[in-house]
Order: sequence, then C-alpha cells, then structure tokens
Amino acid sequence: MGTVRVLSTDTIKAPKSSNQTIDLTPWDLRFLLGTTNPKGLLYHHPVEANQIQRLRHSLSSALAFFQPLSGRLKITEHNDNTVSCSVICNNAGVLFIHAAAENTCVADILEPTYVPPIVDSFFALTGVESYEGTSKPLLAVQVTELVDGIFIGCSFNHVVVDGESVWHFINSWAEISRSCCHHQISKPPTLERWFPNGVQQPIRFPFVYGDELSFSSSNEEKLCLSNRIFHFTKEKIVQLKSKINDEIGTIKISSLQVLLTHLWCSVMRSIKFDPQEEVFNIVVIGVRPRLVPPLPEYYFGNALISCMVKMKVGELVEEGGLCKGACEMNKLIVSHTDEKLKNHYESWLRNPSFARYPNMAKNNFIAISSSPWFDVYGNDFGWGKPVAVRSGYKGNGLITVFAGIEEGSIDLQVCLSHEILEAMGNDPQFMDVASN
Repeated sequence: MGTVRVLSTDTIKAPKSSNQTIDLTPWDLRFLLGTTNPKGLLYHHPVEANQIQRLRHSLSSALAFFQPLSGRLKITEHNDNTVSCSVICNNAGVLFIHAAAENTCVADILEPTYVPPIVDSFFALTGVESYEGTSKPLLAVQVTELVDGIFIGCSFNHVVVDGESVWHFINSWAEISRSCCHHQISKPPTLERWFPNGVQQPIRFPFVYGDELSFSSSNEEKLCLSNRIFHFTKEKIVQLKSKINDEIGTIKISSLQVLLTHLWCSVMRSIKFDPQEEVFNIVVIGVRPRLVPPLPEYYFGNALISCMVKMKVGELVEEGGLCKGACEMNKLIVSHTDEKLKNHYESWLRNPSFARYPNMAKNNFIAISSSPWFDVYGNDFGWGKPVAVRSGYKGNGLITVFAGIEEGSIDLQVCLSHEILEAMGNDPQFMDVASN
C-alpha cells in the first residue's frame, strides 16, 4: 500500500483569542501521563478542488467555539512542592497536516479483517504524552488523500477532552463545513469545568514529569500487536441480550454490557490461563447524567471515571460465565451513584493518581474505550457520510467501541497479539454472534 507523504503543514487558529484560563478537574488531571486520543474517519470520495482549504476554514470557525483545543497547557510549580495545571486559551493553534497515500484505496482500509499498519501513519502526534501539551498542540488534524477517498485523523490531548467531547467537536466541525457560509453550531459547548463547593482552584497536586516517564512498555512492544475489527449486527446483539436476561431472570443487563462480557469471555478462552487466575475488565463510566444535578448536556472536557470488574478465569469461561460476568459488570456500573461519584472526586483530591495504561504483557486485562452512542456516521463535511471509523491507538487489551454503519449495529476494534485475535476468530461461541 506504500507510504504516506506529507504535502503541507500549517497551524490553524480561531478567528480571535479569548485568553480564557480554564482550571482542570481531577477527571482531566488524571490523564496527564496518557497519550493522545486518536480517532479517524474514512470517506469514499476523491478529493476535489478547494476541499482541503474548506476543511482549514471550517476548522478555524469551529475553534471559535472550542477555544481550549487551540490553546496550550500551563503547568505551574508552587513553593510547597506541588503543581497546578490549566488550559490557557491563547490561540497558539492546531496542527493541520495535508498528506497523501498515493497507492492506497478506500478498500485497502475498509475490507481487511485487520486494520492495516498504514492507518497508523494517518495520525499525527502519535505517542505524545498529555503533559507535553505545554508546548505541543492540544489537537492535531491530518487529512490524508487516498486514491479514491480521504481519511481525516484527529489526535486530541486527553487532558482536555474525553470521547464524548471528541465527537462533539468533530460533529460541530462537520456541521460548519457542510453549511459552507454559516459559522454557527447547533450544540455550543459549555467550557466551564465542574468543581464542588469549597474546592480550591486551580487544584494543587504532587506531580513528576520529564524524560524518565515512558508510556510504552518494552514487553508490550515485543507482542507485535494487531487491531482487528469485529462487527455485531443489531439482530445478533438483541438475540444475545434477550438470551442472557432470560437466563438470569431480569431485564436490567444492557446490550453493551452483554456484548462486552461476551468478548471478555472469548479473550480469556483464547489464552491458556490457570482457572484460579484473576482477570480484569477496565470499564469507563460517563458521569455527566449521573451527577445530581447532571452536568450541562454539552459539557466540554473529561467527565468519566474508570472502574474494574474482577473475576477468576474459571468463573468466566465455565458454563454460565457470560451471565456471571454480565451481572458483575451491571452491578459495578449501577453502583456509581451521585454520592459515589462525588466521593471518588474528593478521594482524588486527597490522594491524586494518574491513569497510565497498565502493563498488559500478562494479557490478564482488557480495557474498554469509547462508546456506540457517539455520533460517528453523522459527520458529513459536505461530501457525504463516512464509510468507516478507526482508532489510531495501540495498547494490548484495548477494546474501542464504535457504532456500526448499519443502525443498531456495533463494531469493536480489538487490540491484542495476532495469535490471540486469530484464536478469537476461530472461537465458535464468539463468532456465532460476531462477524468480520
């Protein structure tokens, strides 16, 4: 499929700077040691004259509403050996790269069971850690021309946005682009962060950063990770959900909870663990609607926490393990009430911790990212809807959840070693529900 050639590099700025300072919450700060959040859309439409310039102009217009993305982080060291971190909306700009993959077609990306390695080259700032946002852009956009299409890859600093805010921004940018002359959006963001009464702003916390921090594990690099797409139709998801709820005698287990547990069971069947080995499923819970009162509908920033389902391999892979695992996931998610979430927030203030991707060399974790509820296929920039979405991140055990292209379907982008992914593809219990 060849290589990617950079045609031009620009800095895109909002029409004017707000010079606003946005202090960050524990939900934001815990991602300081994380890497960029890369998401991309594939379009089956050859690039036309002025199309790239249209994207540049509409991106600038979108940044007028989403000024934090055009800013930089500011980390301030204090005399008591603590630091604080804020986003400075100084309009330093977004990195915009125009590139070409001249020997690559849409079908080369869309049709393979495994995500081809060239997709990694469709994203900028790969591997950049969030705290480097003091000097590096908080958003990088790479628009890559294919033979018969275009790929728009966006790499976001995770301190500034979570998945819901990522797609809120992309949806708004696409809305401006397809409207041509109208520089308005239907869902203006709420930029102000949420702090409980009495919390000092900016939050001060101990933090060490520098070259000694390495996000990737050398053990993980030796695993030769691959990304494989598993597709689940609406019909198959409904059948699986109904089956599990009937067996349990409830209606409470959601489609997504059942589907993610189904995948977890297959991963663990594909690895020869001792039945007494403990394995973990890291689940992300959005807090926006769970707080009382809820956060504003278009709250822009991070508003999520991670929690963990823990089970023994034997419990998970034995007959009835899917029901047990789905029940455990459901109980964990339901337990995150307003009170628990606020206690979690206050606990971080007392004992700050930072999310780093776990060393997955043992293969005893999977970690769930993204959501099927995000509007992925509504992103029409003026030349039609995308035909696929891809994540540019590789982490052993990382499961990225996307809406499928057909209504009600779900795609799971699963990052594991090729050996495990092949075993999953040959797992009849799993593939009875999934397709490639």
